[in-house]
Amino acid sequence: MTSPDPVSAATRRSILLLSTATFSSMVTQRICDAMLPELSRVFAVGLPKAAQVVSVFAITYGICQLVFGPLGDRLGKYRIVTLCAFFCSVGSAVAAFAGTLDVLLFARFLTAVGAAGMIPLAMAWVGDSVPDDRLQEMLTKTGLGSTLGLVIGQLLGGLLTDAFGWRWCFAFLTLLFALVGTLLYTDLRRQGVTLLPQRQHAGAEAVQAVAQAGFITQAWRIASGPWSRIVLIMATVEGAVGFGVLAIWASHLHNKLGLSLSVAGAVVSLFGLGGMLYMAMGRRLIARFGQQGLVMLGGGVLGVCACIIAFTPHWLPAIPASLFAGFGFFMFHNTMQATATNMSAENRGTGVSLFSSALFLGQSIGVVLAAGLIALVGSSTVIAGGGVLMAFEGLFFAWSLKRRDNS
Repeated sequence: MTSPDPVSAATRRSILLLSTATFSSMVTQRICDAMLPELSRVFAVGLPKAAQVVSVFAITYGICQLVFGPLGDRLGKYRIVTLCAFFCSVGSAVAAFAGTLDVLLFARFLTAVGAAGMIPLAMAWVGDSVPDDRLQEMLTKTGLGSTLGLVIGQLLGGLLTDAFGWRWCFAFLTLLFALVGTLLYTDLRRQGVTLLPQRQHAGAEAVQAVAQAGFITQAWRIASGPWSRIVLIMATVEGAVGFGVLAIWASHLHNKLGLSLSVAGAVVSLFGLGGMLYMAMGRRLIARFGQQGLVMLGGGVLGVCACIIAFTPHWLPAIPASLFAGFGFFMFHNTMQATATNMSAENRGTGVSLFSSALFLGQSIGVVLAAGLIALVGSSTVIAGGGVLMAFEGLFFAWSLKRRDNS
């Protein structure tokens, strides 16, 4: 007889809906990548100034982790994700009607505030709801949503900008977040949970909040652990040299190889398709290579592919390079997510939020540095350098995992 599945059908349905939230959050994170040259032209600013629509989003996203982690731990992770979806719809509507770059930056700030709670709290909810031996596998389900969002975000950023103009990107996001919020709210009601905390429970929640350690104490207890420090440092580096440098790939293909924004965005979107390929094979790869093998191989594959993207004289090699770069990156990233989810079982939302904060603060640093370094050493050197650093990070983290497992 086969043993019953420890993950119930209801939990799987909720995980599927959470994957729509991670999808929409990643779409809004990456949709501006391919439109940077157009924003630079429309608002008559340089590329580093236009890139602030990415860096402002990432900085806000990272800082807001410090709020949403403990908020999710105390008020309910699924509830907060639902509210965040509706808030992102409002922020995207403001962006669609922005008349100046400053207003667009403000709209991206608003959207980042909402998006900040979606992926980390979805991960934390999965960590609370499934057994440890199924955790990394189930995280590939929510990861599939965010990875598909990476594909669609970069692809739509180029296609919609070329075909209709950049405002239509944000009009699409407005409708997307409204739909996702409605789906999540329907499932929340099925779970018997209200969208807002009931007034009669306010006293009990206040007692619980007082009983728990304050956020600073919680965060310090998690971050001061030797293993947690390594995970958070690795997340910062990953954000800078992985996600951060990725933001200039489409611009590099557009400027160096003469591809249109839509074609450049489509090529780079294969990065996310490679991630989806990994998610589809994740269960077998996790069993075959283990965490150490995944991070070492993933970092190495990404490093080689980034060098191909950087120095290819023709756009055709960029197609498989972008695909396999995504495959390698998500081998590394999914393992990082699993280790981050287990940094603190007692305050999982806070722990995962610290991880996400480090990841996206690193991304903001990476975007700013990459845009600035392009003028000094060129985009080819920046992209190749990011790939090489990612490969070394994979080797170091594999060594760290081995030390942890042997201690």
